[in-house]
Amino acid sequence: MSKESSYDALVIGLGAMGSATLYHLAKAGIRVLGIDQFAPPHPHGSSHGETRITRLAIGEGERYTPFALRSHELWRDLETEHNTKLLFPVGGLVIGDNSRRGFFHNKPDFLGTTIAAAQKHGIRHDILSSQELRKRFPQFNVAPNESAYFEYEAGYLNPEECIRTQLHGAQKHGATIKTNQRVSGIRQTPLGTIEVITDEGTYSAEQIVVTAGPWIQKLFPDTFPALRVTRQTLHWFPTGRHHALFTPERCPVFIWSFSDREDGIYGFPAVDGPRGGIKLASERYESSVDPDHVDRIVPELATTTFFNDYIKDRMPHLSLPCIRHTTCLYTVTPNSDFVIGRLPHLPQCLAISACSGHGFKHSAAVGEAAAQVIAKGSSVLPLDAFPIPFHRPSTIT
Repeated sequence: MSKESSYDALVIGLGAMGSATLYHLAKAGIRVLGIDQFAPPHPHGSSHGETRITRLAIGEGERYTPFALRSHELWRDLETEHNTKLLFPVGGLVIGDNSRRGFFHNKPDFLGTTIAAAQKHGIRHDILSSQELRKRFPQFNVAPNESAYFEYEAGYLNPEECIRTQLHGAQKHGATIKTNQRVSGIRQTPLGTIEVITDEGTYSAEQIVVTAGPWIQKLFPDTFPALRVTRQTLHWFPTGRHHALFTPERCPVFIWSFSDREDGIYGFPAVDGPRGGIKLASERYESSVDPDHVDRIVPELATTTFFNDYIKDRMPHLSLPCIRHTTCLYTVTPNSDFVIGRLPHLPQCLAISACSGHGFKHSAAVGEAAAQVIAKGSSVLPLDAFPIPFHRPSTIT
């Protein structure tokens, strides 16, 4: 094997988590290779669609909040280093029933957990009654028994630009990137290193980080049997004559959890002007999909049903027909938490997935922590808060 094919570390999958990990490994002086089966940023996985919500107080669990706080610091550092704009702090709302029974990301009392995290970490916020919310943000037709948490530093990230910037930064710091190469095998050599086989070559490394998102189960099917890949649909609806209400200057990002059903909606301001519309989505977990064979067509009936069931009465200034739509993939655990850790049967491999549909906001800090684990053996932020719950050996050859 040629010297050029051997590295200190190798990252498989260069989406949100992988691009961040590659960047921080390269910045730490690690001789690292990044591999992706596509050419990121791309629309095939979980890290596309122009916007991703970022918030500091995390309703999925307080242990996530330190990662969100650190990620905001890292996004700002990247913006300065690369003279670009990644983070847009337009503010963020979490709306829920006053009974605090609302679910989101499979977590009960999403609103209450968010408020508790904000109080613990000193995150600037307001609590708004339904009357205060309607007055301050007339875009939202909340019920009398609903209230909201407003976070000043929440907002949205541009996912494609975040990935592009981190990959550019990684190369600037010496990383090698190979795109359009699909991994077909991962195996341990007699020398204790790891070989990664792709359709164009074989590479070895002392350690690898697998951030393959929806494809991680195909790489290690017995290790991650309970992970599910689900198809999600994103919709952009017209704002019409009410566009001024939905500009980034007047409309925050938002999550609206429901108490009468175990789901909700989330959305963004109109970031692309009057013709771009406002992006909205719910979360669907009814069926699993194969990431290599996903139906990307969104029927008009599905969009109309989503609008009538979720949007029409809650955001009456919006209308049909839908301007456009797209799909993305969530890789989810049974409890919608993250899975991060070294594989029991392959300790040189650090796996990062699933992130259950709420990973992007944390990805900069998770990537930094992963790089610290590879370079130093431990990280400042505790990745062991998200252990791998499955321990059956698996490898692919």
